[in-house]
Amino acid sequence: MIPHNATPRSLLPEPARLELQDVVLRFGRTAALDGVSLTVRAGEIVALLGDSGCGKSTLLRVVAGLDQPDSGVVTLDGTVVTGRGGVPAEGRGVGLMFQDYALFPHLTVAENVRFGLHRRPAAEARSLAQARLDQVGLLGRAESYPGTLSGGESQRVALARALAPGPRILLLDEPFSNLDRRTRDHVRADTLSVLRAGGTTTLLVTHDSEEALTLCDRIALMRAGRIEQVGTGEDLYRRPVSHFAARFFTDLVEFEARCGDGFVLTPFGRCAAPGFAAGEPVLVCLRPDSIRAAAAGTGLPGTVVERRFLGSRAALVVEAQGLSSPVSLIVGHDDTHAPGDAIELTAGDDGRFLFRRSLDES
Repeated sequence: MIPHNATPRSLLPEPARLELQDVVLRFGRTAALDGVSLTVRAGEIVALLGDSGCGKSTLLRVVAGLDQPDSGVVTLDGTVVTGRGGVPAEGRGVGLMFQDYALFPHLTVAENVRFGLHRRPAAEARSLAQARLDQVGLLGRAESYPGTLSGGESQRVALARALAPGPRILLLDEPFSNLDRRTRDHVRADTLSVLRAGGTTTLLVTHDSEEALTLCDRIALMRAGRIEQVGTGEDLYRRPVSHFAARFFTDLVEFEARCGDGFVLTPFGRCAAPGFAAGEPVLVCLRPDSIRAAAAGTGLPGTVVERRFLGSRAALVVEAQGLSSPVSLIVGHDDTHAPGDAIELTAGDDGRFLFRRSLDES
């Protein structure tokens, strides 16, 4: 773990508030960003979450000043930094950490961290670099070269370099994607500790929903150059605004149905459909973790077709009439169901969503 010897908050610059208003950036006929508006509060950690090609990294480059938008405004603490008379990249107080870390192989770890401090007096640059390396637990590797570092150590050096100039906002582009899962979990936790200790405003690009849920105060879910939904992880998971948002976090069990008078019929029975007109076609979506085993005679009949060992738990793969595909049911090891056994299923209201099919197809 990274030691808790972070730079005192009183010695760090005040974190910036970031605002984007209707930002548009086109590459030829393609709108990489199509009217993006987003506010990141000072000291907040926000994820830009979405599939590859949705505009996440492009938005990061616009905030950094590496790309200029065709229209729209980016402000830092109320100062417009884009457009004519804006602030160039080097004057924005923005730290940027790339996916591949971009460490210079011919420079030592300490020299890499000092790279962005070339305008500071030499003694001050050395002191700042040492403080940042100490903060990420790598002061002992200061004279090593990047080729001798592990993936996790390289990530921490890149983080130290991005933080060394004291940025008012830090931009991280898929910073953990090159790490194996075991290392990634530790490095994520250590990085979060450093960011919280410094109170740095942070914008994190990721395609990993678990990463966004674990690390960030809020999530901006992107789709085709637009922001689909913004909110806390719980907001997006429990109250998705669209079929796309709902299925981004887990696979869904889905049924096409037609509303009755305020209700819809599913294989699991009748459920309320407020806000939908009688006869309207809808898509009913269930999160797999809302489907549970039911007492005999009270649920949807099914058959266990597979039992999978998951360490502390097990998964039952169940086929049931009315379901287009098998569902996976998580159970404890005290559950005795085996392949071929009959089982009954019920679905809770906590993971059920209804969407207008015509508006949410993708």
